[in-house]
Amino acid sequence: MSVSIMDSDPKLETAPFDPRFPNQNQTRYCYQSFVDFHRCQKIKGEDYEPCEYFKKVFNSVCPGDWLERWGDQIENGTFAGKI
Repeated sequence: MSVSIMDSDPKLETAPFDPRFPNQNQTRYCYQSFVDFHRCQKIKGEDYEPCEYFKKVFNSVCPGDWLERWGDQIENGTFAGKI
């Protein structure tokens, strides 16, 4: 029995259009989604499912090295955003 590689791959999705960020430059959309995710988890708790929407968006829009750097900054208490 053969198993397809596609069966184990996660479904890739792009972030939906957000009228607050109409331009092609998605930097602000990336940053705001990252901050919104962490604010949502802080207010509602880590198990609150609707927060995952923001996580999907920033994972789709943001470069991985930014996410890694911001994650480190949050852990170290040096993140510039207000969460």
